Amino acid sequence: MRYLIGIDNGGTFSKAAVFDEEGRQLFASSAPTVILTPQSGYAQRDMEQLWEINARVTREAITGSGIDPHDIAAVSFSGHGKGLYLTGYDGKPSYPGILSTDTRAWRQVKRWYENGTNRRVYESTFQEILPSQPVSLLAWLLENEPEVLERTQYIFSVKDYIRFRMTGEAGADYTDSSGSNLIDLRIGQYDRNLMELFGLGSCFSKLPPLRQSAQICGHVTKEASRKTLLPEGTPVAAGMFDVDACGIASGLCDEETMCMIAGTWSINEYIRKTPVTDGSAALNSMFCIPGYYLAEESSPTSAGNLEWFIRSVLESEQKAERAAGSPGRLYELTNTWAASIEPHESSLIFLPYLNGSPEDAQARGTFVGLCAGHGKPHMVRAIYEGVVFSHAAHIKKLLKTRKAPPSIRLAGGAAKSEVWVQMFADTLQIPVEVVANGELGAQGAAMAAGIAAGLYRDYQEAVHRTVKIKNRVTPRPQYKLIYEKKYAAYQAVAQSLAGAWEYICD
Repeated sequence: MRYLIGIDNGGTFSKAAVFDEEGRQLFASSAPTVILTPQSGYAQRDMEQLWEINARVTREAITGSGIDPHDIAAVSFSGHGKGLYLTGYDGKPSYPGILSTDTRAWRQVKRWYENGTNRRVYESTFQEILPSQPVSLLAWLLENEPEVLERTQYIFSVKDYIRFRMTGEAGADYTDSSGSNLIDLRIGQYDRNLMELFGLGSCFSKLPPLRQSAQICGHVTKEASRKTLLPEGTPVAAGMFDVDACGIASGLCDEETMCMIAGTWSINEYIRKTPVTDGSAALNSMFCIPGYYLAEESSPTSAGNLEWFIRSVLESEQKAERAAGSPGRLYELTNTWAASIEPHESSLIFLPYLNGSPEDAQARGTFVGLCAGHGKPHMVRAIYEGVVFSHAAHIKKLLKTRKAPPSIRLAGGAAKSEVWVQMFADTLQIPVEVVANGELGAQGAAMAAGIAAGLYRDYQEAVHRTVKIKNRVTPRPQYKLIYEKKYAAYQAVAQSLAGAWEYICD
């Protein structure tokens, strides 16, 4: 039996998991990464610390699985898209890593929309421009800290940086780069003219060579072997954007399937043979399956909002959980609270904009309609619904470009909550299928590693052998009108505040 390692770096955790050839997860290790917020709108992390954490969780996953490391066929990666991870000519980080929830570059994006750069760029990339994309962050650095770019050799995504540390070879993959306004989708390659439109021509030479996700992109070095327990010389595949990884690990390998990923970001996606060019999908990118494009609607408005509420508001409940030695109890509690209130029993609205909205990076999380009769259960219920409504807004945009699917696959933190999954089904009035395996980002990476190592012929075979559906939740027709009214109220509140954020957050 051969084994595969998938390493996933999201917005808050780094994870490594060991899988067998049939997709069974033998062991997984995860660790939180410290997010640094030196100023409002900043979201950074120490890149050296990040590498050490990746090495540790990989070592723990191998040890915990009990396998012989020499039976590992290959390793690969997934990671959050957007953001920026820079390394210098000395091979060391030239700036802190920047996460996809960082909004410091909102002024650069606003200027591009005001002067028409967005329209000219769209003709090449078929994407909106987001403050968290590398182009926006590079423009911010060029204007505010140009010396950083002078000492930078490579512009990486998070997974490309970790792979660089593991192999010593620089590379990028098509899924990440094409989802970051760095690739002209008409030719499928970097283009200097595109970078010039952003005023970033001086950065063009810093873009690393492009690779397919399942293409071998180096081998584990002696130093990395010592830190990770991966044998020196183990093949390393390029890997992919975590949206692709979770999608492929959910079975997204045909044009009928749609996926939602409810984690830090609200990700909503499907694949097609051509990009969506009429503007109805915010983002197009090259999918991990060559020849397919990913149509994506996304924003940082998903289940991470509940994590904030637990961390910031449920202090007494956290203490009780620690005292009882029962990790995970708080999620059981919030699920119980949310289920205890019927949708028609509360009109409280939550905008899940802690890290910005789909339309405005300056938007902020907001409860509207609080009254003396509301308590924590009502607030939790509103958070669950607000996250669902944010996903629903994205799904409705995507459905303008295609017919409704027979079901939608759901992954991410919200997929672990039965009451939350039911809310998705009732709001969308489409059945929702939950995928069985836990660490889908790591599994998608492992599938790419398996193709690179020759264990699978292609992604279709990998999906057939490894993807399993845990349960299917059907919508309840009696809740259709109730959620339609609540969704309309949510949208009305969001639209009414659209012009206020620049004054509130100035």
